[in-house]
Amino acid sequence: MVDIIQTNEKVKLDMEVQRENGHISADEDNLNVCERGVLKLQKACYNFIKAKKKAMKYMIYALLVAAYFVYFGYAIYYRFGDEGSHRLLGFTIFAVVLIIGKIFLNAYNVKVDTFLHCVETLLKSNRSMKVRTFTRWFLKVGVVIFLVVYIVMDIAIEEPRNLISVAGLMLYVMIFYVTSVNPSKINWHPVFWGIALQYIFALLILRTKWGYHIFQWLGDRVTEFLEYTMAGVIFVFGDLWFHHFVAFKVLSIVVFFASFVNIMYFLGVIQFLVRHIGLFLSFCMDTSPAESVNAAGNIFVGMAEAPLMIRPFLEDMTKSELHAVMTGGFATVAGNVLGAYIQFGVPANHLISASVMSAPASLAISKLAYPETEQVRTLSRDFSRMGKSQDRNLIEAASAGATASIKLVGAIAVNLIAFLSLLEFVNATLVWFGDRVGVHELSFQLICSYILYPVAFFMGTAPEDCRKVAELIGIKIFTNEFIAYEVLKDLISNRHKLENYTGIFNGTGPWSWQGDDIVLDITNETLTGGVISARSEVISTYVLCGFSNFGSIGIALGVMGSLAPKRKQELSKLVMRAMIAGNVACILTASIASLLYKEF
Repeated sequence: MVDIIQTNEKVKLDMEVQRENGHISADEDNLNVCERGVLKLQKACYNFIKAKKKAMKYMIYALLVAAYFVYFGYAIYYRFGDEGSHRLLGFTIFAVVLIIGKIFLNAYNVKVDTFLHCVETLLKSNRSMKVRTFTRWFLKVGVVIFLVVYIVMDIAIEEPRNLISVAGLMLYVMIFYVTSVNPSKINWHPVFWGIALQYIFALLILRTKWGYHIFQWLGDRVTEFLEYTMAGVIFVFGDLWFHHFVAFKVLSIVVFFASFVNIMYFLGVIQFLVRHIGLFLSFCMDTSPAESVNAAGNIFVGMAEAPLMIRPFLEDMTKSELHAVMTGGFATVAGNVLGAYIQFGVPANHLISASVMSAPASLAISKLAYPETEQVRTLSRDFSRMGKSQDRNLIEAASAGATASIKLVGAIAVNLIAFLSLLEFVNATLVWFGDRVGVHELSFQLICSYILYPVAFFMGTAPEDCRKVAELIGIKIFTNEFIAYEVLKDLISNRHKLENYTGIFNGTGPWSWQGDDIVLDITNETLTGGVISARSEVISTYVLCGFSNFGSIGIALGVMGSLAPKRKQELSKLVMRAMIAGNVACILTASIASLLYKEF
């Protein structure tokens, strides 16, 4: 009996010691032997997992990678040569490069920073500066000779009308030089290479068959991917969703794509692409890391999200850098809404290439409009200081992306309602004023079609389509690009209807113009707004691909002001010039696309 009492006292004493050390809570006193045993087992497993967490994580990753490569090897062996096998191979190579790059950067991050610092110091030496200057001039002369020879041999002879866009490009550069904040301080290196990179990208995308087909394939895959939105659309809105196409289909795509982009951001894919494209732009154009990363980020995300990636630098950025950041936002569109434009029937491959081409264009025109006159504080090694996702897992990232899109979807919806209503009111007012003096059918679109006619003409648009394209540019600037793309959608649809109509009647189906509309005589159908050529549709796609409108000025000031509150006064002085520069960047992109456009 004494032994039992002593044993119980010993157990109690051990439990008191463990409780003091935090190993047992007060509630465990009430547990029986079996429950205590289970609890000890749970704690032992937890402690083991905690101690071996890193090793177990790598083991799971290794097993998953091994399992995937077993699948990949058998899939390639089982069937190779079709589109699906090429897609699997391409994405596998991309994933491998991404993983190896991430492992390398994580393992040698400090050494990479040290190496970049050494390279930066070396390049500033007198001997290196001489070599660098010679190399730069050699490359510039070589590129100029190549461009001139190619334009003369391949474009001037076959399609001389395309040369109008070259005159337009030179005209805009001249205008921005004359109106520059400080023409004497312009560094022509980023201006030259920004336009040259645009040309090279366009050459690969529009003039080579393999480049054209790659972007055509990418566009088809993006369109195919966005169609999965229909599963959610039909489930939530039912089979009659098509009665409200914009609200139920187009805006639902924004939600789906926003969720996908946030997943990619959580996985680090966006940061990887942005960092390396930014490095490439900085290397070629000699722009600072912060503005280069922002320009690269604008290819994938919008003007509200891209500055978040460079938030640590904003307070210390020069005025020229801030101008470049805002210009980049105005010159491109967000990846979230790209899918919405594709649903309007706008060519997906040209939308993607427009986003890529506008990145160097925004930097080039920004450095022309507002040249650098201050000491840049960001260094090459600052490319690694990018924002990371705050989401804890993949599910949270998907949900957070979808939830965050509520504000974007709401903004698109209310802006469409407001601007379309205001546009209708303005047109009704103009009609009333026009009738007072005998001018019929006066409208905002009609005024824009004449005022902006030279802009459309110098982009290389066919004269018969210039008024329509000018009208689209006016709608984009004074309302927004969403409404402009919706009008472009109708023009594309009209062209397809006209082609089908003439095709049915072997090209002899009678039709006629009635004002700006086309009347199909046999079917008695009116194509409101008429048609433009496929080439003009492509030019319009490029020039409309940007947030450069008056409505976006408030967004730019709100975002940048919240991230850099001490710079609000400077930002308010820069924003209007940046919006104009963003528009011209889109026009330059459209001009180069017009110069090199070729139907395959």
